[in-house]
Amino acid sequence: ILGLDVSESVSGERLDHLRRAGDTLLQRLAGDDRAALLTFSHVVRLRYELTGDISRIRQALADVDPSGQTSLVDGTSGAIALAGSDVGRSLLILFSDGVDTASFLSPATVLQAARRSDAVVYGVAMRSRIEPTFLRDLGKLTGGSVLEIESTRDLSQTFLRILEEFRQRYILSFSPRGVSQTGWHRLDVRVKGRRATVNARAGYQAGQ
Repeated sequence: ILGLDVSESVSGERLDHLRRAGDTLLQRLAGDDRAALLTFSHVVRLRYELTGDISRIRQALADVDPSGQTSLVDGTSGAIALAGSDVGRSLLILFSDGVDTASFLSPATVLQAARRSDAVVYGVAMRSRIEPTFLRDLGKLTGGSVLEIESTRDLSQTFLRILEEFRQRYILSFSPRGVSQTGWHRLDVRVKGRRATVNARAGYQAGQ
């Protein structure tokens, strides 16, 4: 699922780079993959729901025109809800070139929804003096991460890097004992005896 910032600041060269990055990613999907496109400015729009017909997503991306302000938090909420309609684990890539200026929802509300979702969220943000705190928190909660880029020229390689990392993930399962069957349960995943960087969900929501 692509959740893309199409506010007024994403225009001209930035829009060209964004379209190219999205198209490059879509072309790398496997035959049984599905994709969806959601955009956000001051409004959130589902451009195309999850489908195996990737050409429709590519066309929807080509038709995007930027306008208005940025509602990153609201857009994320819509994308997480869309991910919840899928069977299995979804990859959600969120791109924004600036700070949120138009959302109605609070970050805390959307982070709570992310806890209940099976989506793995990767944020892509333009590097600036303002930390992408919301995207960073999303990544930690869902087992994704946030990648900061210097220029939208880097978008294509960044999107492909995310896709490749997601494809190399694997699932560890366990049956918890002696804990409550409801509420949020924190998990720490560690590699014993080796130096390693672990990217995993921060926990799970029981009793959904």
